[in-house]
Amino acid sequence: MTRADASGEPADGLYSLVYTSFAVTLFDESELEELLTQSRAANAQADITGMLLYRNGRFIQYLEGPELPVRALLARITADPRHADVRVLVDSRPPARQLAEWTMGYEPIDEARTALPAGFRSTFDDLEAADDADAVLRATRELSLWFRVRQARPRVTAT
Repeated sequence: MTRADASGEPADGLYSLVYTSFAVTLFDESELEELLTQSRAANAQADITGMLLYRNGRFIQYLEGPELPVRALLARITADPRHADVRVLVDSRPPARQLAEWTMGYEPIDEARTALPAGFRSTFDDLEAADDADAVLRATRELSLWFRVRQARPRVTAT
């Protein structure tokens, strides 16, 4: 574990980043579960929290924690042969953790079956092309809120 200051945050300061990458080969559910199990254990050890989204071979991930472990994790992801075209969209020093309760939150995203409402974001393609870090941060915060709401609602199971 990383040494923390009196506020409980890392002594070297809280650091966060958002990156995207493409899977070299598509992950199935069992491969994603294995990846999440390994990531959650490693992230808990390194005091890293965050969330992962995966859709159609594309990853977008928000990571936060002590700067050195977060940067080391990004270096491992970049070197991982399962990832291609790793691109950091935002790196920052937030005042507080956004996802303190998740070593790696995850939510599968299915394709929309009906027309999307006006203003609904179905991809992050526009953010990758943008040089506006504030727009990416806003989208990440919106995504975090969406993720929290989805996690909080009761699951409906088929009988």
